[in-house]
Amino acid sequence: MTEHHAITPRRVSFDWERTPLHWIPDEPTATHVINVLHLLLPAGERWFVKVFKEGLPLVTDPELLKDVKGFMGQEATHSVQHSYVLDHLAAQRLDTDAYTKHVEFLFRGILGETPPLGLIPAREWLRLRLSVIAAIEQFTAVLGDWVLAAEGLDDAGSDEVMLDLLRWHGAEEVEHRAVAFDMYQHCGGEGLPRYARRVAGMAVTAPVMLYMWAWGAAYLIRNDPQLAGRPRYSLGAHNRAVRKGLLPTWKELGSAVPRYLRRSYHPSQEGSMRRAIEYLALSPAARAAAGAIGRAAIA
Repeated sequence: MTEHHAITPRRVSFDWERTPLHWIPDEPTATHVINVLHLLLPAGERWFVKVFKEGLPLVTDPELLKDVKGFMGQEATHSVQHSYVLDHLAAQRLDTDAYTKHVEFLFRGILGETPPLGLIPAREWLRLRLSVIAAIEQFTAVLGDWVLAAEGLDDAGSDEVMLDLLRWHGAEEVEHRAVAFDMYQHCGGEGLPRYARRVAGMAVTAPVMLYMWAWGAAYLIRNDPQLAGRPRYSLGAHNRAVRKGLLPTWKELGSAVPRYLRRSYHPSQEGSMRRAIEYLALSPAARAAAGAIGRAAIA
């Protein structure tokens, strides 16, 4: 376990006026594989906040309660900012509604507050959904740490505003990397059932995320108005982008699963908190948000 770090929402904003559709120049596959984040996160992070609100009455630890509320504030801001990117894509004639309606159904329908077919007790259904959030947050922490160190994105001339969004978000994912896990551990019961449910959460999350990501990348590439001939998503093009450092390696993503499944595992072992905090001190959007708060306090 590491020294406790306060989780603070930052009310950032971004100007998308000059960001091109292919914000990694001449790399549509890498661009759209990363763009899947914008398709998944608005609905997903709203769902995180809703499930955590359901779980708040179960939290008896004051420090964890403070962290959970900070987590909810950060995730709500992430959802809003990624929604604005969807608007920017639509303005460039890449409409994502046909895909995101399925994402909304996943989180609001299948994983909503009411257990499927009424077969699972409400408390158990809450615990299962908390285990899924903890598993998703394992991957977001890995991706957050990766993007903070991804020099290939800088070398490729990636759009600075998009990089700031991704790295601000990634830094906050590292910053709150342990909160969802701690929330689940706190609310998930005791002993073997709690661990078994944690395994089940990852067993559901990993394949569903892989499927949704591949589907999302294929959708974006197929509907990109700047790509003639409607090309398909290509694993070969994906792997070329990995070799250039524009996407995380399969090993980086896949190894997150066995780490998470160790009985002794805790997400405080994941990523570099130092690197996250250093970026948040430099991020143009985070600095502007902090400056706005300071000016408001003076006024």
